[in-house]
Amino acid sequence: MLIFILPLIVVALLMVPFMLMAKRIKNGGSAKSAFIANLCTFCGTMGLAILIPIGKIVFAAEETGSVKAVLTTGAGMGYLAAALAVGLACVGSGIAVSAGASAAIGATSENPDNFVKSLIFVVLGEGIALYGLLIAILIISNVGSALGL
Repeated sequence: MLIFILPLIVVALLMVPFMLMAKRIKNGGSAKSAFIANLCTFCGTMGLAILIPIGKIVFAAEETGSVKAVLTTGAGMGYLAAALAVGLACVGSGIAVSAGASAAIGATSENPDNFVKSLIFVVLGEGIALYGLLIAILIISNVGSALGL
């Protein structure tokens, strides 16, 4: 019974801060405390996601013919690491491109000959996302080879 109620609790924990933030913004207040509550709820949800497989509430082993597919906690952490590598690299790339693109536009407006030089710095910011994707591919291939897939 707990297995069916637990996802509903997780969804409720993730939705409450959004409702609080919408209510505060509607009343003209600051959304800072709602953001902090959302961050705490996210950390709590991730903590539950880590603890549930350790407590053996969720079983992910399935025998299909002659191939046995087993998802362990370590494999789950590997997939989570791959997702974080791509996500955080893309956030960093977005920050780098936002700063580099505005500076490139300013430099190009002053001297059109600076366009190529400015474009190089914007492209270097895009490379950060590609590095994150490369690391995620390496992590997933390592997890797949450890599982025998």
